[in-house]
Amino acid sequence: MSLDSESSPSSARDWFFPSPSFIHSASSPSQSPNFSRKFTTFPRHSRPSPPDWRKPPRTPSFRSVSSSSSASYGDHKYGRLRRRVDFTPRSERTPKYEEEGSVLEKKRGVSNPVSVEKTASGEMGCRIAGQRVKIRWQMAFSIAILITAFGSLVHKNFSLHNQVVDLKGQISALNIRLEACNLLDHLDTISILQENDHHSSKGLKNLALIFSIALLSIPIFVFKSIDYMSKLRSSDNSSEKVSLNKQLEYRIDAFLSVHPYAKPLALLVATLMLIWLGGLALFGVTDDSLADCLWLSWTFIADSGNHANSEGMGPRLVSVSISFGGMLIFAMMLGLVSDAISEKFDSLRKGRSEVVEQNHTLILGWSDKLGSLLNQLAIANESLGGGIVVVMAERDKEEMELDIAKMEFDFRGTSVICRSGSPLILADLKKVSVSKARAIVVLAEDGNADQSDARALRTVLSLTGVKEGLRGHIVVELSDLDNEVLVKLVGGELVETVVAHDVIGRLMIQCARQPGLAQIWEDILGFENCEFYIKRWPQLDGMQFEDVLISFPDAIPCGVKVASRGGKIILNPDDSYVLQEGDEVLVIAEDDDSYSPGALPMVKEASFMHIARPARKPQKILLCGWRRDVDDMIVVWRGNLPRDFIVPKSTEKILLCGWRRDMEDMILVLDAFLAPESELWMFNDVLENEREKKLVDGGLDLSRLVNITLVHREGNAVIRRHLESLPLESFDSILILADESVEDSAIQADSRSLATLLLIRDIQAKRLPYREATVTRGHRGSFSQSSWIGEMQQASVRSVIISEILDPRTKNLLSMSKISDYVLSNELVSMALAMVAEDRQINDVLEELFAEEGNELHIRQADLYLHDGEELSFYEIILRARQRREIVIGYRLANAERAITNPTAKSERRRWSVRDVFVVITEKE
Repeated sequence: MSLDSESSPSSARDWFFPSPSFIHSASSPSQSPNFSRKFTTFPRHSRPSPPDWRKPPRTPSFRSVSSSSSASYGDHKYGRLRRRVDFTPRSERTPKYEEEGSVLEKKRGVSNPVSVEKTASGEMGCRIAGQRVKIRWQMAFSIAILITAFGSLVHKNFSLHNQVVDLKGQISALNIRLEACNLLDHLDTISILQENDHHSSKGLKNLALIFSIALLSIPIFVFKSIDYMSKLRSSDNSSEKVSLNKQLEYRIDAFLSVHPYAKPLALLVATLMLIWLGGLALFGVTDDSLADCLWLSWTFIADSGNHANSEGMGPRLVSVSISFGGMLIFAMMLGLVSDAISEKFDSLRKGRSEVVEQNHTLILGWSDKLGSLLNQLAIANESLGGGIVVVMAERDKEEMELDIAKMEFDFRGTSVICRSGSPLILADLKKVSVSKARAIVVLAEDGNADQSDARALRTVLSLTGVKEGLRGHIVVELSDLDNEVLVKLVGGELVETVVAHDVIGRLMIQCARQPGLAQIWEDILGFENCEFYIKRWPQLDGMQFEDVLISFPDAIPCGVKVASRGGKIILNPDDSYVLQEGDEVLVIAEDDDSYSPGALPMVKEASFMHIARPARKPQKILLCGWRRDVDDMIVVWRGNLPRDFIVPKSTEKILLCGWRRDMEDMILVLDAFLAPESELWMFNDVLENEREKKLVDGGLDLSRLVNITLVHREGNAVIRRHLESLPLESFDSILILADESVEDSAIQADSRSLATLLLIRDIQAKRLPYREATVTRGHRGSFSQSSWIGEMQQASVRSVIISEILDPRTKNLLSMSKISDYVLSNELVSMALAMVAEDRQINDVLEELFAEEGNELHIRQADLYLHDGEELSFYEIILRARQRREIVIGYRLANAERAITNPTAKSERRRWSVRDVFVVITEKE
């Protein structure tokens, strides 16, 4: 052990502790070296080291003890004599000692250094482990001592308390005996008892004070112990265990996260503990009872200013401590309350709260059709004073509400509630009361058709998995007709599907062949005018359908829902069909409560000289075998129209601009509708070889096309020179499709369609002769004939252009300019979705009207039913149309821009023109 050279002389001493034998043999110097051990310390010098500073230090040596010092310790009363070691400075050492130290160091240096290096790491590890075990044992021993001391103290206090109680009882008994012997005055007895009570309560107060202090010190001691153990564990780098304080923090965090009421519960426990400990401390330093001290502790916690009335050092110190703890408690309570309120408002703002509604309409998803759908639902619920529509999408609630507020229409008392969530999560579906909704509309996403239909399928799976069941039906919007079967297979009877792409395609074909039909479909599908309704009227039971047709002054019957056939709806039934019990009547009316059957009107003879009721020929049919659906096969035979009743078809030339996914379906429909030898021109930027491959992959057999011939042209529909290569003035109808390459973006697709429309109209106007271009109808618009738009309006007389428009805003723009006769948009799909959501039975009617077989809407010329200038009532026209097995639902006058559906005053007679047209429901020809 080396010391500094500047240290005091006492620090350079050598102490020697000889054994008794060494003391007794001090007189014989020859034996002392055999039993002595020498220790020497060399002081450090601040001066530079000599050149031989690298030499190892010399070994310490024992100094001889003088006989005088030996004699002073030679008394026999010392059983063990203390040894004195003399630490001699380097300057006082003799050369002999220096030589002995150098020899010993040299001997040490001779030892093998390799063995030292091998054992150094092991000795160090053993030393660290030993120190750690020693520290842990010391801590455990200290804790055990503290617990034992505290337990003995508590036990001693309780034993003393019991002794005091026993002595008190004995004193009370002796006092009673003394009082009986008249040896003690009554007042002295009371004072003695009070003194005894004071002594006993003083012991309890001391115990309560000690107990409260001990409880307060236990958490501090525990935290210090945990922190100390964590530091010990972290000192061992080879150990990968997590420290105790981190484990404790994790457990507390997990507990507070898992249990929602953990924070208020912890605050309540902390408050109760503070009240109890503060009450015990006050009980120890004041003369009040325990109950009063507990109440006083609560007042200090609730109001920190109450401690100002405390007197004395002890009560003031305790009251200040309780008040400080109360401030912390109330600060934490305010924090929890503030967090809870903020979280609740944040939940309301983000749409995470639960919707407590029933009989509401639920819309799942977000698309461009949502605005039109909400508008139609608001109109439908207007007669009921408004309804509730809940929209849930994977968007922020504030964004949805802002977009809905920008929609320019009146909600007519209907409330729209937005919630943020995913329709694929059952918890989010329960949040919007999906089991209590009367109708659920699943919107298709904008984008890829297959991905949109796949998501719709998963949404239907989630809806069918609701444990509470569904009260209403599901209306699913699909993008591809091929996926309809799979969705119906999953959803079963709960699902009604509307294929948007297919609906638009079929409507475009029908409107291209019959100009003016688009406006009729808008009137029938929308709730603003007249729409389909189904209701039962018991007073009509036993009446033929021919009489039912003229029984409704404010509606037009179109079909019957036959109860005996499982509720199947028959459009345009035979006149001789008799309504049975349970049958319902399908009508076109303004609202569900705006019509009712009345008395049969007096209708004059409605026969027409060119129309004769076709006679049916009896037929004999044999059914061999039995099927489960044989009842569906036995239907009311309605026959076919005679050849004289069928309007002859003429060949048509139709141009399709653009490419759609369902192009093969449109070709099949056109082949069924068009006359033989018709031409279908296909103009798009898809290569001809790829077109045929796509058509064949889609299921189209080109060899089975009967009535049409495909003519392929390649080009871009927005480039003028490509369009000029086509005979645009010779086409009867031109269909501008939303191209498959841009249909994901409604604005981009509409911009492309609008550009194509303007180019085609301009080319047609330039190619038509002047004398033909000047022939125009008066109702086309107010633009001058010399203007650019006026020329395009005149060119539209020769051919019909049907544009597929996805955004309703673009539709309104084209309708005002009147450069395209009829415009179809996604708004029609929204109308169909709203109608099916209100009444799922209407979907069967729409499917038949859109299908290739069955009945359809048609526009007929007036000369099929009347003479020019003839006066007839609308009822008489209905009866004349029944001779052709047609139902007239409206008309458009020659000088009118819009058709009238379900006209009023059906019994009034008026003069008709052969240029008028009628809208009828008839069998497909």
